[in-house]
Amino acid sequence: MLFASNNLGKIKEVKDILKVDIKSLKDINQNIEIIEDQETFMENAIKKAKEIYRLTGIPTIADDSGLEIEVLNGFPGVLTHRFLGKNSSDSDRNQEILKLLQNKENRTCYFTCCIAFYDGINLITHEYRLKGEISEYEHINNGFGFDSIFLYNNKFLSDMTLDEKNQVSPRKIALTNLAKDKIFQKNLDLMK
Repeated sequence: MLFASNNLGKIKEVKDILKVDIKSLKDINQNIEIIEDQETFMENAIKKAKEIYRLTGIPTIADDSGLEIEVLNGFPGVLTHRFLGKNSSDSDRNQEILKLLQNKENRTCYFTCCIAFYDGINLITHEYRLKGEISEYEHINNGFGFDSIFLYNNKFLSDMTLDEKNQVSPRKIALTNLAKDKIFQKNLDLMK
């Protein structure tokens, strides 16, 4: 089974959550870049799962996730990882978000994760949103993405252990719900 990403942080999370040997595109010597040009996280996840399956013939899990900031009308949303361009770092994006929120009282945000699984016949989707706040500064410790600016119950995601983060992680909750699906379970049984 494939996870449609080469993001090592995401792949480690997926393996830890599902407790199965998920392969990345790199693991199967594929360099496939799916353009995320859809309007919603879910549409992007579905597109990636179906396209990777079409190209590899391997049942595929895909996700699209990102940050939605209330006072910015959901920005950066589906552009979370690329609103500053391909070569920008997590810290570059986080610093830009902090600039956009300077002097804003409402710092409410959501970490949204949409998961799609496609096996050539069945499409299974799950979504989960974590509500938090954007901090006033970047606090780099652990994690990746916007973990260093996202506060959940006044704690940075970047300060959480992997176990703590997995308790609230939208990716974990969406993947856990996927793992309970009977059709997904049948696909896992075929891997054994």
